[in-house]
Order: sequence, then structure tokens, then C-alpha cells
Amino acid sequence: MDGAVEDATDWWWPDRPDKSFWPPSIPRSQTLDAFEALFGRLGFIAGVDENLELGYEKAALFATPDGRPTHAARQLSSGKWTSKLGRAEDIEHDLHAVAGDLYGQVVRIYQRPAPT
Repeated sequence: MDGAVEDATDWWWPDRPDKSFWPPSIPRSQTLDAFEALFGRLGFIAGVDENLELGYEKAALFATPDGRPTHAARQLSSGKWTSKLGRAEDIEHDLHAVAGDLYGQVVRIYQRPAPT
């Protein structure tokens, strides 16, 4: 998740407080509602699609078929996406390349104005 929020210091996930960072004002639960609140707090709104749009930053949320969030990715200025797979290093990929049994599918695209 920290790759999606551009934080190289903290591991963002609604896990135990001693294992990860999660904003105190957001419920520490692995639910779509909690992630919706997190992205909203970061200035994102539900986006239209995954296509690169000048002037916007985009993030994608992955979830399992039962709706449990598992992963997030951030779109780069090239149109590719970046992710941190677990606590490993960040990777660059096509958005749906990480979809599958482990991370599920993209369930939400968020966007916010890019910093000027």
C-alpha cells in the first residue's frame, strides 16, 4: 500500500499497530469502506478508468472476490503502474499484471489532481 501513497518510510496496512502504519482516524479493518475512507483522506475520489490523464494522479485498489482489499498500485507518469509486493521493493507493471489468485482484481480506481 505504501507504494500507492508514495511513502517510502512506513508500511501502510490496517494490520496490527506494531506491524504497520494506518491513520488513526480510519477504521483499522481490511474492508472496502476503510480503504474508501483512506483514499478520501488522501484527497482521492472514485475515478472513471485506469487510463492516463494529464493533471491527475491515479491509484488502483485490488480485492478478492468476496470484497477484501489486498493491494494497491499507483499510476506513474508513463502510464505504467507501481506496486510494492509485500515488503519487497517497488515494481513497475501493467495494471492487471498483478491480478490473480493472490491479489484478486482491480475493484476501484481513484484519482486526485496532480500536484503543480
